[in-house]
Amino acid sequence: MRRDVLDLRAFYATPLGRAARVMLARKVEEAWGDTRGLDVLGLGYATPFLEPASRRARRVVAAMPATQGVEVWPLGDRNQACLVEETALPLPNAMFDRVLAVHALEEADDPGALLAEIGRVMAPTGRLIVAVASRDGAWAGAETTPFGHGRPFSRSQLERLIRDAELEPAGWTRALYVPPMTFAAGWAEGFEQVGARLWPRFAGVILMEAVKQTFAVKPRGHRARVRVFTPGVLAPSPVGPAAVRAVPSRKATTMEPCGSHLEPSQSKPSLGS
Repeated sequence: MRRDVLDLRAFYATPLGRAARVMLARKVEEAWGDTRGLDVLGLGYATPFLEPASRRARRVVAAMPATQGVEVWPLGDRNQACLVEETALPLPNAMFDRVLAVHALEEADDPGALLAEIGRVMAPTGRLIVAVASRDGAWAGAETTPFGHGRPFSRSQLERLIRDAELEPAGWTRALYVPPMTFAAGWAEGFEQVGARLWPRFAGVILMEAVKQTFAVKPRGHRARVRVFTPGVLAPSPVGPAAVRAVPSRKATTMEPCGSHLEPSQSKPSLGS
């Protein structure tokens, strides 16, 4: 069962939640760069990390699963959030250039089907970032945070799941080295810098980027019936010098130039003779 949207919103309003927002949003922005003119989809509860993209992208949609609930986003502006069935998104094929999935896979009933549906709405050159709780990190056991619910993943497990959905992993990174405790939120930046060097394996979140696999389409050949006329009795006759070698004769001495065996015709007297 997914965490309620009210619980998710309450967490990201706390000091620890705000620190997590800063750390993850930075990773997303570093990976995507400028999103000007692009269509962006956030799936799960990705709104805390979509603020930079929403200011520059052409279109941003926040799709929240029905079992989680939906909230109005962004506040004070035209709503861009919607309630969806996670394995049957009401969106056209190949629409989005960028997709961010946060708090999406861990509590999904069928993570593979969810990733396949993401692949359907991704453009051929689209890019996906999936953020999940790391199996080795302290955040996977912190039930006071959203990352402490559902199934955590190791890097190899997440990579295999993405490939099974016919997406291709293109890169990965880690984030959230700060302990999931409120008093440590003020030192989150320092933990992030030191932890990435000293204990990278114990990060709280794994972020993996994937691209859509596209294959060249080759036209298939089709058999075509051709009517070929093959005479049953007539056969081609050799022409030229090959005729002498090709046509058998009873006696070789009878082969003479045409007209040599003809008798001379009796001439008639001409007029006036």
